[in-house]
Amino acid sequence: MISDPHNLAWLFNIRGSDVSYTPLPIGWAYLPLEGRPVVFLDGRKLAPASRQSLSRQADVLEPDALLGFVEDLGRQGARVAFDAATAPAYLTQAIERAGGKADIGPDPITLMKAKKNAFELAGSRSAHQRDGAAMANFLSWFATEAPRGRLTEIEAVKALETFRRASPGLKDLSFPTIAGAGPNSAIPHYRVSEASNRKIGSGIFLIDSGAQYEDGTTDITRTIAVGRPSALMRDRFTRVLKGHIAVARAIFPPGTNGAQIDALARGALWRAGVDFDHGTGHGIGSYLSVHEGPQRIAKTGMTALAPGMIISNEPGYYSAGAFGIRIENLLAVEAKTIAGGERPMLGFETLTFAPIDLTLVEPKLMDADEIAWLDSYHTRVRKTLSPRVDASTRAWLVKATRHLAVVKARRG
Repeated sequence: MISDPHNLAWLFNIRGSDVSYTPLPIGWAYLPLEGRPVVFLDGRKLAPASRQSLSRQADVLEPDALLGFVEDLGRQGARVAFDAATAPAYLTQAIERAGGKADIGPDPITLMKAKKNAFELAGSRSAHQRDGAAMANFLSWFATEAPRGRLTEIEAVKALETFRRASPGLKDLSFPTIAGAGPNSAIPHYRVSEASNRKIGSGIFLIDSGAQYEDGTTDITRTIAVGRPSALMRDRFTRVLKGHIAVARAIFPPGTNGAQIDALARGALWRAGVDFDHGTGHGIGSYLSVHEGPQRIAKTGMTALAPGMIISNEPGYYSAGAFGIRIENLLAVEAKTIAGGERPMLGFETLTFAPIDLTLVEPKLMDADEIAWLDSYHTRVRKTLSPRVDASTRAWLVKATRHLAVVKARRG
C-alpha cells in the first residue's frame, strides 16, 4: 500500500499541484504481487488524457473507496506491506480487524526513487543549465544594483524569480527563496517578510533558491560580498569553500554513507575552531521534492550513497547577529575509474552551474588541488552558460569566472 505521495508520483510518473512548491498528487495506490495496481485519486483532478494514460497502468478509484478496499483485503486474509513513515494507523488497524495482516516497514520505492535513471539524470543536467543561466542573469544584475544601496531583500527575491520565470520548462519554485542580508544571512532557514526586510548594504548577502522544471529540480545557494569583505569574512568563506570542494572531489567505495562523507565538509572549519549546525546535504527529487530521502550527507546519514542519487553539497558558517555563509551545489553520485585501483569507486558529478564569489576567496588558505578544482569549475560554468545569456551578463561572467591566480595577482 503506497501512502507516500512522492512514491505514488514517481511509480506512475504523474505529477500534481496539491502541495505548494512540490508537484505532488495526493492519493494512494495498492501494488499487488500479481494483477493490476489500484490508484486512489480524486477524479476531478484528472484531465481526460491523464486518466486514459493512468488507466492503462492501473484501475483508478476515488479516495473514499480506500477504506472499504483495505477492509476487503483483510476479509480475504491478505498480508499487505505498509510504509512505517506515512501509513496512518486507521488503515493498518482496519486490515487487521478484518482478518488480514499489516506488515509495517520501509517503503522500498523510496530507495528506488532515489537512484535516478539515465533519463532523469539527463533531465537534471538540462534543467541545471537553464537554471544556471537564470542565476547568472540575476548575479550580474545584482552586481550592478546592490552597490547602489537601495536594494532590499524582497526586491532581490522578486528579481531572481523574474529571471527564473523566463527559463523554458519552468513549472514553479522548489521552495520559498531564502534571501538574507547582514545579520539575516546568519539565520540558516531565514524567510524574509515585510517586517524583517532589510536593505542590502555593505557586507554579506546570502541567497538560497531553487526551481521545479519538467525535467528536474534545482537548489542552489550563493553567498555574495557587497563592497569590500573583511578578512574574517574571507577566512570563513574560504574554509566553507574548502569543505565544499572536499565533498565535490571525494572518492569513496560502494557502501559509503553520508555520515562518512560529512566530516570532509567540516575539516577546514574545525581547524579554526568553528562548525555549522545542520547537515551538509540532502537528497533531491526528479521534478519532485527538493528534500528527498533516504540519502543525505549528515552525521545521521546512514544510507549508502549509490550511483544515480542526487544530493546537495552545502556546508556553511554562521556568526549570529553578524553574517552567514553557505555554498551549495547539487551533485550526482557516479562510478569513478581510478588508474591502478583495485576496487570499484564512486564519486560525484557537479550538476549546478553558477559562479562562486571570488572576492570572498582567500587564495592563501587554499592548496593547489583546491585552486585547480575551482578554476576548472569556473571554466565549465563560463563555457556552459555563455551561450545562454545576453552580452552584458556574458561580459560579467568572464570576470566572475576568472582563474584564482588572476585574483591573487590583482590583490598583490
